[in-house]
Amino acid sequence: MTASTYHLVTLGCPKNEVDSDKLVGLLTQDGMQSTDRPEDADLIVVNTCAFIEEARQESIDTVLALDDLRQTGAKLVVTGCLAERYGDDLATSLPEVDRVAGFGVPVTLGQRAAEQALPSFDLLNLPRPASQRPWAYVKIAEGCDRACGFCAIPSFRGPQRSRSIEDIVTEAEALQVHEVVLVAQDLAAFGRDQGVGERAIVPLVKAVSEVAQRVRLLYLYPSDLSDELIDTICATGVPYFDLSLQHVSPPLLRAMKRWGSGEKFTERMKVIRQREPAAVFRSNFIVGYPGETEEDQDALLAFIEEAQLDWCGFFSYSAEEGTYAAGLDGAPEAELVAERLRELSEVQDAITAQRRDALIGQSVEVLVDEPGVGRTWREAPEIDGIVQVSEDLPVGTVATVTVTGALGPDLETA
Repeated sequence: MTASTYHLVTLGCPKNEVDSDKLVGLLTQDGMQSTDRPEDADLIVVNTCAFIEEARQESIDTVLALDDLRQTGAKLVVTGCLAERYGDDLATSLPEVDRVAGFGVPVTLGQRAAEQALPSFDLLNLPRPASQRPWAYVKIAEGCDRACGFCAIPSFRGPQRSRSIEDIVTEAEALQVHEVVLVAQDLAAFGRDQGVGERAIVPLVKAVSEVAQRVRLLYLYPSDLSDELIDTICATGVPYFDLSLQHVSPPLLRAMKRWGSGEKFTERMKVIRQREPAAVFRSNFIVGYPGETEEDQDALLAFIEEAQLDWCGFFSYSAEEGTYAAGLDGAPEAELVAERLRELSEVQDAITAQRRDALIGQSVEVLVDEPGVGRTWREAPEIDGIVQVSEDLPVGTVATVTVTGALGPDLETA
């Protein structure tokens, strides 16, 4: 008897990728086999994103496109953030879908709830297969306790729920990868909900370092960047600091219900660079938040010039239903936001290129992610530049190469 097949599409952030890996583990455990062709699948699953309007539209467009492709009798399931945030409404507005399944949250199954035997997608305790890549994301917590003015995630992902260090280390070890990338909505707050202290992230990083050669942390809230955590990150050999800054103007940060200022961020970065001169920094900033002024834009430009971040992303503000910011007036016009985004990107692109050029002539150690593509510790997977290497180097190996050139964010080697 031929095994049933599934086709899984993942949209959105690294945390969704982890959830999809666990879905793969469950479906495989149920005896199903993966297919790259949605038209051949018995079950199509779309793991959606609902962070901003653009992501929601992409999710809906993907669902509709897959509905057109599926064979007669195939089931179409929508899961992920869109399902969690809009369960009942989504089931009604997308009659093409056979099931709307939230992650670990009871969600209506829509109009056809009683007629099919589809897998149950509760991700709380699902197995996860060994990674097919030499690196993997590991989600250490779900949800968020913060109340940032622009963000709707707590409303559908719920409050923070940290996993145990033992469970995380067990998963990291079972993945059999060279690099583990720790992710969560609020990474440095790990363990607070369990009453185990303010800095549980430190023993976690140390424990994961025992089972992986590289440990990388993404999404660090700046006020939680303690001296102990800085030292722990540097001690892993991956002094890579992904700081969730969002802006630098104090009035705008207060309107965002966020901590900090450009001055405070700069001072913290100076402390890190004193400890580890080679430290690499990444951040993201929102442009066009309600009330943003030319002075705010000038402050952000000045910070970008002074901070000399290695990697940086700029995103236009998206008004999200149910958030504090959705009720604020004074959002800049779209044309002005686009102009500010271009201005910021031009400055940062030049900085990134300059910092990459500075590596020319150096010998660097790379992890080969795929044929011809590697990364040093300076580059996070999927979001930063790459290192071009010989296609003769086997995937998963570590090699020392010499940087011979730079093409924007990417490095050439010999």
